[in-house]
Amino acid sequence: MKGGLKIAAIGAGSSSFGRGILADVLGSREFEDLETTLVLVDINQEALDRMYRLALLLKDHYKSKVRIERTTDRCEALDGANYVIISVAIQRYPLWEQDFRVPLSYGFRHVLGENGGPGALFHSLRSFELVIPICRDVEKLCPDALVLNFTNPESRVVMAARALTKAKVVGLCHGVIGARHAISAILNRPEEEIDMVAGGLNHFFWFTKIRDRKTGEDLYPELRRRILEDPNCPSAPPLVKKMVEVFGLYTYPSDDHIGEYLSFAYEFTGLKWPYGQESRPVPRQKEIQTGRDWLEEYLTGKRTIDERIARKTEELAIPIILDIELDRRRWEPAVNVPNDGYYVENLERDSVVEVPAWVDGNGIHPERIGPLPEAIAAFCRTQVSIQKILVEAYAKRSKNLLLQALLLDPVVDSVQRAERMLDEMLELQKDFLPSFE
Repeated sequence: MKGGLKIAAIGAGSSSFGRGILADVLGSREFEDLETTLVLVDINQEALDRMYRLALLLKDHYKSKVRIERTTDRCEALDGANYVIISVAIQRYPLWEQDFRVPLSYGFRHVLGENGGPGALFHSLRSFELVIPICRDVEKLCPDALVLNFTNPESRVVMAARALTKAKVVGLCHGVIGARHAISAILNRPEEEIDMVAGGLNHFFWFTKIRDRKTGEDLYPELRRRILEDPNCPSAPPLVKKMVEVFGLYTYPSDDHIGEYLSFAYEFTGLKWPYGQESRPVPRQKEIQTGRDWLEEYLTGKRTIDERIARKTEELAIPIILDIELDRRRWEPAVNVPNDGYYVENLERDSVVEVPAWVDGNGIHPERIGPLPEAIAAFCRTQVSIQKILVEAYAKRSKNLLLQALLLDPVVDSVQRAERMLDEMLELQKDFLPSFE
C-alpha cells in the first residue's frame, strides 16, 4: 500500500479480539482522514472470512471509509505496516486445561495456570513460538512499525520479543482499566474525579496513588477503610482484601489473577479450574451459545447491528495509535515496557513493567512512578527472575534452565516432582513446543 496508514491485526479471526478491533477502528472517525487500511490476518480461513463479513457490516453501520483487507499470509499484511496488533493463541482452552491440571496432579497448588505458576511456563513457551516468528517478520518487512501485543503471558511475551528480536513491542492489557472502574465503585465516586496511578507487573500491579483530582486529597485511607470494613465491598474479593490488609496497597483485577504469583493464593481461591466442567453446571440439553453462534445471528441477518456487536472496547491499542498519529499527547493508564528508565524505581532495568504513559507524535513515554514498597517489590523481583531465566531457556533450548525457572516459582516445593512434571508436559505438548535438551 502506498501512502496512508496501515494497521495489521494478527489473530483477527477471534470472535472477541477481532470484533473489538473492528469496532474500535471503524467506530473512530479520525481514521478516515488518515486514509487507513486495516488488514485482518488469521491462519484459519473460515474464521477470517467470517470476521471479514462482520467487518463489512460494521463498516456500513459506522459509514466508515476505512479500507478493510484480509489475508492468511501475515507477510503480505506486514509489508509496509505502520502498526501491528497481535493477539494469538492455538488450541487455547484444551492446552490451558493441561497447564492447570497436570501441575496440580503433581501437588503444585497453583491457581488459574495462565500467566504465573508452573502452568504459565508452558503457556509462555507456546506463545513465544507464535509471537517471536511474527516479530522476526516485522524486523524484515516493517522494522519501524510499533507492535502492540495482547498475547499472554504479557510480561513474558514482551520480554522475549524485546530480547530475541528488534521489533518495537509494547504490551497492552485492560486489567488496570478494570481496576480503575473498581476503585471508582468502591469509593462511590465518578472515575474522572479520581487521580489514580498504578505500576508493577502485568496482572500484579499496585496502585501507588489514589487522590481527589481537584483537591489533591489522599483517598487511599478511605479506600482501605471501605475494603476492610465492608464484608460486601465490591471488587474486593478475599485475596485482594487480604493483600490490602497486610501490604496496604490495592491490586486487582481478581483473586485468581494476582494469585498466580503467590504461594498462598489457593487458600482463598480453592483449587478448581474456573473453566473446567467441575466449575460449571452441565445442562441436560445443549443451551449455551458458542462465540460462533452469537456472531452468526448478525452475519445471517437474523439480528440487525446493535450495541452488543458494534460497541467500542476500552482496550488501548486504537487510542494509542490515534494519540501518535494525531499528536494528542494523552495520558494512558497502562503499557508494558522494559524498565530501562527505572519507571518502577526498585525493579531491575531489564524487567518488563506495567506503568502509565504519555503518548504523543513522538511515541510512548512511560511515566516514572517511584519505588514500590519493599515486600511488594520482592514479590515482583522473583517473577522477573523467572521470566528472564525462561526467556534464556527458550533461546538456548535448555531444559535445565526450564527446571531452574520452575524451581524459583513460589508454589513449586519439590525438585523430583518438578522434574517429572516438566518431562510429562514437554512430551504432552511437544507438537506446540520446540525441543529442549
